[in-house]
Amino acid sequence: MSRPDPVAAWHALLDEEGAADTLGWLVERQAHDGIAFGARPLCTVARPRFLSAAGYDALRRAARPLLGALARIGQAALADAELRAAFRLADWEESLLSRLPPVPVVTPFSRIDAFIDPVDGVPRLTEFNGETPAGAGYADALSDLFQALPVMHRFNRDWVVRTMPCRPQVLGVLLDGWHRFRGVRSRPTIAIVDWADVPTLSEFVLIRDYALRMGVPCRITTPEALSFDGTALRDADGTAIDLVYKRVLLHELVARGGLEHPLLQAVAAGAVAMLNPPQGKPLHKKASLAVLTDERHAARFTATQRTVIARHVPWTRVVEERHTELDGVTIDLIPWMQAHRDELVLKPNDDYGGNGIVLGWQVDDAAWHAAIVTALASPYVVQRRIRLPSEPFPSAGPDGRMALSDRIVDTAPFCWDGTYMDGMLTRISTDPLVNVTAGGGSTVPTFVVEPRT
Repeated sequence: MSRPDPVAAWHALLDEEGAADTLGWLVERQAHDGIAFGARPLCTVARPRFLSAAGYDALRRAARPLLGALARIGQAALADAELRAAFRLADWEESLLSRLPPVPVVTPFSRIDAFIDPVDGVPRLTEFNGETPAGAGYADALSDLFQALPVMHRFNRDWVVRTMPCRPQVLGVLLDGWHRFRGVRSRPTIAIVDWADVPTLSEFVLIRDYALRMGVPCRITTPEALSFDGTALRDADGTAIDLVYKRVLLHELVARGGLEHPLLQAVAAGAVAMLNPPQGKPLHKKASLAVLTDERHAARFTATQRTVIARHVPWTRVVEERHTELDGVTIDLIPWMQAHRDELVLKPNDDYGGNGIVLGWQVDDAAWHAAIVTALASPYVVQRRIRLPSEPFPSAGPDGRMALSDRIVDTAPFCWDGTYMDGMLTRISTDPLVNVTAGGGSTVPTFVVEPRT
């Protein structure tokens, strides 16, 4: 007997007119509620993403040992200069870390970016966002909208639909971080800090408004508005800030404000708590996956962690002149890369939005050679290509008519306290470089579903 298919069940409830009405309402409500990435609606399709309970549990089981392995090397890197060198930190990052004390959790709030292999069903981790993981507020807001759809009400007749709220987790991690920092359970004044012109401002509003509803003082401010008097970090109006929910990227903060920026001074002085802390910066580097998969570092992990890493993390190396192992065979890395571009992806060690990524199978030999030259001159990683899953989603075509079109599906679970996964961001795209920041894709909410019995 074939298993019930929630995707087919959802599509069966939508004719072309119903899909158009559903998408029209979703776009209208996103505009009304400020659920946008810059000026663009986040969601441009008329279906959420569905995961089975077994599929979701498989993700959670894989996440725990992976997070344990990441936490192990993240903590070790703070004390071990030789290991830290493997992450290819910039000089200013080394200088910043040298001024800061140890922290119990280097990445209290993170996001795994992965794809579930369409052939074997195994999720494979392609990046680890350990500095400013975005999307938790957006995931909740889109979940609320889709739950209000008439088609969802009809879908619920035959399917049990489970949501995965993320904003409570964000607030919980912030408050728990405050407790660890101060040793008290008082309510801190939280500031969400980023530049005024970032396209994710609407998500900051969603997080701030949720915190305020929960009775926690929270505001949105910018790096330029902050000052430090030696004892307290203050906003432009003089309000003392206890806890910073840092959304500004450290390299942008330092590029514009230097290492003596008031926020960094306050953190170094122990006058303010900041999540995520700068001590998590090594793990945010794409070289963290190279540390996980490189034979040079295998002895740092438990047998269980090594097994999970081999199953879920694609072979990744920092681009450099060296010999290394691949599938049990020693290779000369650079010549091997030049001969196998169809199997490889090049990524800058610390960038976002798809910037600088080169997909070997989409360029010719000359462009690939030039990309390798660039990668040798500046920290890059090379990663083995993985199979990408796709699903059909109802969307408006160029002629405005509704139709089903296949979209590549990215699975990006949120992780908490460096130990467990719960909730996720799902991004879909027609382009293999699935990234909303780069303008190529849509965000959809994810629901765990089971047939109703």
